[in-house]
Amino acid sequence: MKNGEKLKMEIEEGLNTMITQTIDYQDGDTLLEGYLAYKDDAVIPKPAVLVAHDWSGRREFACKAAERVAAMGYVGFALDMYGKSVFGKDGDIEGNSALMRPFADDRTLLRRRITAALQAARNLPYVDVSKVAAMGYCFGGMCVLELARSGADVSGVISIHGIFAPGDVANEAITAKVLCLHGHDDPMVPPEQVLAFEQEMTESNVDWQVHVYGGTMHAFTNPVANNPGFGTVYRETAANRAYQSVAGFLQEIFEISG
Repeated sequence: MKNGEKLKMEIEEGLNTMITQTIDYQDGDTLLEGYLAYKDDAVIPKPAVLVAHDWSGRREFACKAAERVAAMGYVGFALDMYGKSVFGKDGDIEGNSALMRPFADDRTLLRRRITAALQAARNLPYVDVSKVAAMGYCFGGMCVLELARSGADVSGVISIHGIFAPGDVANEAITAKVLCLHGHDDPMVPPEQVLAFEQEMTESNVDWQVHVYGGTMHAFTNPVANNPGFGTVYRETAANRAYQSVAGFLQEIFEISG
């Protein structure tokens, strides 16, 4: 944990406070900066959920997702795939593609980078290392699926409008449960890719689920997504259904009674 970082405390409903903090960690020589969120209460250690960002980097959307996880009673850790202070921006298709492409093309690099985040989260003293999951949006969905494909010892992974196609690196034995939340009209993941993914998971004896939302495109949980020509459109109904599934899945894999 980086010394001197100022804690930001936000009042939550009830008597608990939410603590948020940036955390520096490394992947080899690459300095990375995660964003941590958790409730300041008596429940320690807590299950943890990594949050993998979309192709624009670990920006506000990913940090708010970590806070959403923290509000459920877990430790939320918005990880960093690109490097400290490396960010894209909304609507910059060319720039964001350039940031994502090295990882999409080199799944060994991708797996190593997200594994560094997993280790950083497990090093936190208030994390229950036996109960760690990962969720990711768009590019982040690709990242958490690769984490599962790497054979990482995590309870489960959740891809939210993520990319299903594997790279050219062989799968290890997948032990994580897998949940994918997908828009049927997502042009980046056509139905044949969904079917291929389902076959891949079945052949690997994975406990998997794919929830498909009709009339729904890519990036459906992101309120700023509004580019029908590119295929990225926010849809509140699908987003609400997806987050209900996220909550239920985390309760199941962490063995928490509802």
